[in-house]
Order: sequence, then C-alpha cells, then structure tokens
Amino acid sequence: MIASAQFGGMKGLIGGAGDIVLTLTKIAVALALLAFFWGLVRFIFAVGGDTAAVEQGRTLMIWGLVALFVMVAVWGIIYFIGDELFPGGAFAPAPAIPTFPRP
Repeated sequence: MIASAQFGGMKGLIGGAGDIVLTLTKIAVALALLAFFWGLVRFIFAVGGDTAAVEQGRTLMIWGLVALFVMVAVWGIIYFIGDELFPGGAFAPAPAIPTFPRP
C-alpha cells in the first residue's frame, strides 16, 4: 500500500511499469541497431581483406538483423493481440464500478 501510494494507486503502478518496459524496449532496439552498424563497419573496413574480420562483421550484422526482426515482430504481435482483445485500445479506460450509498 505504501509503495503504490507513490504511483497513485494500482493504475499508476502498472502505467509506471509499462513506461519502464517501453524505455527498455527502445534501448534494446537501439543496441541491436548499433550492433548491426558496428558489424557493417567491421565488414567494410576489414584491412587487406582479412577473412576473419569480414566473417566477424558479417556474423554481427546477421545477429543484429535477427534481433531487430524478432523484437519488431513480437512488438507487432503484442499490439495486434491487444487491438483484437481490446477494440477500444489496450489502455482504454475501464468501466466504472458502481457504488452504492451506505444506509
């Protein structure tokens, strides 16, 4: 109860956790993109046709692309499922719970 008071209740806590996950997802995509470009740089600037450096660059590029594809595909699937299960949007306001006056 005390910890959730800082977030403004359970809805605020879930929203805060969602913001953290979204930020971590953006960082992961940025790291995968950086890995791809680092592999590209290693592939292009392999000194004297060094086959080991070329192979390392190619491998890094492939894994960077695989990571980007998987993250974007999972992201798309999650949003698709959210739109299908919750037509008003995954974060649509919940219906109000009726309250009854006390006698």
